[in-house]
Amino acid sequence: MGRVFLLLIALAATVLARDESNSRFVGAAGCKSSSCHGGAGEKRSQYITWSQKDFHTRAYTILLDARSARIAEALGIGQPQSSARCTVCHSPFQSVAADRLTATAHPDEGVSCENCHGAAEPWLRGHTRSDWTNATRVSAGMHDLRNHYARANACVACHQNVDTEILKAGHPELVFELDGQSVNEPKHWQEEDTAASGPRSWLIGQAVALREISWAVSNIKGETGNRLFSQMSALTWLLDKAGLGENVSSFSSYPGIQLQADGIARNAVKWSPTHEQLMSILQTLAATDSEFTMANSSGADNFYRALRLTLALDRLSAAANISLKIDKELNALRADVQRHYDFDAAAFTQHLRAFHAKL
Repeated sequence: MGRVFLLLIALAATVLARDESNSRFVGAAGCKSSSCHGGAGEKRSQYITWSQKDFHTRAYTILLDARSARIAEALGIGQPQSSARCTVCHSPFQSVAADRLTATAHPDEGVSCENCHGAAEPWLRGHTRSDWTNATRVSAGMHDLRNHYARANACVACHQNVDTEILKAGHPELVFELDGQSVNEPKHWQEEDTAASGPRSWLIGQAVALREISWAVSNIKGETGNRLFSQMSALTWLLDKAGLGENVSSFSSYPGIQLQADGIARNAVKWSPTHEQLMSILQTLAATDSEFTMANSSGADNFYRALRLTLALDRLSAAANISLKIDKELNALRADVQRHYDFDAAAFTQHLRAFHAKL
C-alpha cells in the first residue's frame, strides 16, 4: 500500500511540477480577470467555464461529504480534507511546499488551472501575447496539453489506480478513458484536429491506462491484485484485437508491458485513422462475441473485457459518425457493464451480436 501511495504522490507531483521545480503557483484567482480568462467570449471565458460547470471544482468539497467521512473513518485517517491520502488528488495544492504557493493559491480550489497547465508564475503575463507560439509557452513552463500523450499523463495519475485500502473502504473503482471523459468535460479549449482527436485520445488513454495498471499489478497481491490483473488482461486483449497493441499481450514481464504500452501511447500522437480504418476496427471488435462464452474465462476477465470493449465501441462509433445508427444496441451494451457483480456474459454476447449485425 505504501508504495502505491508514494507513486500516486510522485505522479501528482509530476503533473504539478515537471521541469519547473522552483516555479510558483498563483491559483485560479490569477487567471480570472475579465481581460484574461474570466471575461466574455470564446477566448476569454475559460475561468467561467471551469468555475461554474467543471466537475474538478468539486474535488475538494467532495472530501467534506458523508461518504468521504465514512471512508476516512474506515481508514483511520481523521478528516479526509487534511489527509494527504485524499488531498493528493482532491486538493493537489496541499502537497505543494508553502514557498511555492502565492497568496492567491488556495487548497480548497480543488483541481484548478495549474494542476493541469503547470505552475503559472513564469508564463502568466506572457502566455496570451500574440507573438507567443505554443512552443514559446511550453519552453516557459506551460504544459503542452495539445499533445494527447502529455494530456493523458496529466490525468491518469488520479483517474485510474486507487490505493487498495481506499478501495476497500468504499472509494469507487476508477476506469480511465481519455476520449469519453474529455467529451463529457465542459470544454474550455478547442481541439486542433477534430477528425483525429477522438480516436487518438481513446488509443492513447487506453495505452496509458495499461501502463499504470501493469505497474499496480506488479506491486499488489491478493484479491485486489487479481482484479487488477483482469483489468490489465482486458486492455492487452483489446489493443491487440484492434490491431493497435503491437502484440503487447505476448509480453510476460510487467516492465515489458509498461514499456510497450508507453511506446504505443507515444506513437499514437500522430495516429489519424480514416473512416474505413475505424469501421474495420469496429467490425473486428464487434466480432469477438464468442470469446465471452468460453469455459476457461473467469467472471472478472469477462467483465473487464466487456467494459473496455464497450467503451471502445462507443468512442470509435462516435469518431466514425455512426452513433445514431447503433444507439439502441450500444445502450444495451452500456447497461450490461454497469456492475461487475451481476455481469451476465450470455446477455452481453447477444447484445454484442446485435451490435455487430447493425454495423
